[in-house]
Amino acid sequence: MTKDTATRLIHTCGRRMDQKTVNPPVERASTVLFDTSSDLYGAKPGYGRMGLSVHRELEAALCVLENASHAKLTSNGLQACALAIGSQVKAGDHVLFTDSAYGPTARYLERRLQNMGISATRFPPRCGANIAEYIQPNTRVIYLESPGSLTFEISDTPAIVEIAKKHNIRTILDNTWGAGLLHRPLDLGVDLSVQALTKYVVGHADVFGGAVMSRDKRIAQDVLDCADDWGISLAPDDAYTALRGLRSLKTRLDAHEAAGLKLAHWLSQRNEVSQVLHPALEDHPDHALWKRDYSGSNGLFSFVLKATGPNALKRFFDSLELFSMGFSWGGFESLIIPCDPQLNRSADHWIHDKAGPLLRIHVGLESPDDLIADLDAGFTAMQGD
Repeated sequence: MTKDTATRLIHTCGRRMDQKTVNPPVERASTVLFDTSSDLYGAKPGYGRMGLSVHRELEAALCVLENASHAKLTSNGLQACALAIGSQVKAGDHVLFTDSAYGPTARYLERRLQNMGISATRFPPRCGANIAEYIQPNTRVIYLESPGSLTFEISDTPAIVEIAKKHNIRTILDNTWGAGLLHRPLDLGVDLSVQALTKYVVGHADVFGGAVMSRDKRIAQDVLDCADDWGISLAPDDAYTALRGLRSLKTRLDAHEAAGLKLAHWLSQRNEVSQVLHPALEDHPDHALWKRDYSGSNGLFSFVLKATGPNALKRFFDSLELFSMGFSWGGFESLIIPCDPQLNRSADHWIHDKAGPLLRIHVGLESPDDLIADLDAGFTAMQGD
């Protein structure tokens, strides 16, 4: 009988048939013992760093989530991004990456890989099939993040994948926003899907984690070999916590989506707001692509204020009681951050009617009406300049 993904995450992942408890045991061990030398050197895993039973259960669950056949766990999301890219390139290669990528990933590409003899070039997030214009003879990877970090462009992933396959180029997509339930890049032909489990999978702002998923056995082996060489691992308690978060992922995402849309529509009617950057809104430039490739949305989006002075913006933030200012997202708590201090974009790659500060919010699991009242008080406090 075919089961919905949410049902499979509860009933068939992380629960062996011989297991009498609803959750898997957590083995806290660095050393694995063997009876013979042949077992010692032939076993996988032969050492706790490679992961034990709870890691295997989480990997299996992530494969269900992303419709993958291979998964490798990492200690955080950035490490997963770096592993996915690093496993596919060598000195002399070139990487194309979206100009809307997560800032630390862009930094890794432009700073660390450059020091290793690998060049990286940004491309416009909305270029679609025009990605062909940016391909160089030594391009080996095209790196996507959709929606784009902070600015929420949706890439035409199938069009980019089609061009990439013609040039034998690997494609990687950061799917943290899509969380596996809302978006499945591997179904669109992407070679590697990456998630920061820290966000919606864990869902409670208390554990870091990351994962790299694929369907191709050879590509997956490249990832495993690179992870072994770099000494990448995830603590067993963190793996357990991420697996526990997966059980309620669908329920939480439904709540985040409903509240996020309610606030997005409300913000779009505010005189203080110039533009709401939420792909599920019909006036978003990439709404049609989102509707084609995604099954839903969540609580993370941005909005642009009209021209606003620094004092007014400070009064806005100071008056908020429910929205806290902090990095990360995906937990039960609502967050808001000013994005301009970290917005490192090519001037010609972000075309919109930006008039004032760019703010990103994560709509948590509080009452949407309470969150609206909190923002309304913030807008009231802005008046006076």
